[in-house]
Amino acid sequence: MKDDFVFVDEQVPGIRWDAKYATWDNFTGTPVDGYQVNRIVGTTALCAALERAREKAASLGFALLLWDGYRPQRAVDCFVRWSRQPDDGRTKRRHYPNITRPGMFAKGYVAAKSGHSRGSTVDLTLYHLGSGELAPMGGGHDLMDPVSHHGAPGITPEEARNRDCLRAVMESCGFSAYDCEWWHYTLNGEPYPDTYFDFPIA
Repeated sequence: MKDDFVFVDEQVPGIRWDAKYATWDNFTGTPVDGYQVNRIVGTTALCAALERAREKAASLGFALLLWDGYRPQRAVDCFVRWSRQPDDGRTKRRHYPNITRPGMFAKGYVAAKSGHSRGSTVDLTLYHLGSGELAPMGGGHDLMDPVSHHGAPGITPEEARNRDCLRAVMESCGFSAYDCEWWHYTLNGEPYPDTYFDFPIA
């Protein structure tokens, strides 16, 4: 693995993860190129900020569950190829019910150059420390729909509070939100703002 990149779970003890793109449980319906193990990778700067976020969340009765961090460019290229294939409908209802595969790129949910490939962006959610249950957020990871936008109508007050809580935790620890995805945060002052890495997660 490249210098300054680490497995997040080794740097942030107690953090949970489920690397969706290493599994069949993602919008492509298959493990994605470059994800050879179910682990989350990021820069050491990302991990330091996530440790602060973990502590802040714990003070509010929550913990963090990560779905993605560093994303190899080959994985992004895989998304592009997948978007050009005929739609088989297997993941559409869950992940992109109201748009086409190419529409994911047009609407800003997927990009041909992803901030994840720079190593300091994460997809994550909250869970309750007491029960281990995920906090309701009004839609799951990679639901590419306006309901996933910050401030979206149509979610419950509890779901809106949980989204606001996650955003407050992350922004207080040096991250910026992405308007279209409540789960997506990028570290301010990221160490590699112009570099898109392609080493595999192995």
